[in-house]
Amino acid sequence: MPRLQSAPPRLPATPSRLPTQSADEAERSRQRAAEAPWRAWYKSARWQQVRERVFTRDLFGCQMPACGKVISNRRQLVCDHVRPHRGDPALFWDEGNLQTLCKPCHDGAKQSAERRAR
Repeated sequence: MPRLQSAPPRLPATPSRLPTQSADEAERSRQRAAEAPWRAWYKSARWQQVRERVFTRDLFGCQMPACGKVISNRRQLVCDHVRPHRGDPALFWDEGNLQTLCKPCHDGAKQSAERRAR
C-alpha cells in the first residue's frame, strides 16, 4: 500500500516580523559600552541577585503611585534607580535606591521625568 504524502505548501513562507539589529545599532551598542563601562554591571550575576531581591521586597508590584500593578512575569518588570547613579558604584548597588516598576511606567513616565531633570 502506498504511503500518503503531504501536499506542498500553497503559500510562501512569510518573512519574520521581528526586527533585526542593524549594523548601526550594533555599533552604537559597542560605542555606549566603551564610553560607560558601568553598563557591564547590568549583566553581572550580582545585579541579577540584587534585582531579584528588590522584586521580592516590592512584592512584584509597580511602585509608581498611579499604577500599582502586580506582575509575576519578570520580563515585564524593571529594577529602576530612584536617583540616577551616573556611574557611582555606591549608588548603583544601594538597594534603598532601587524600586520595581512595570515596563510601561519605566519607559514612559519615569524616563520622561529623568529627561526633563537633565
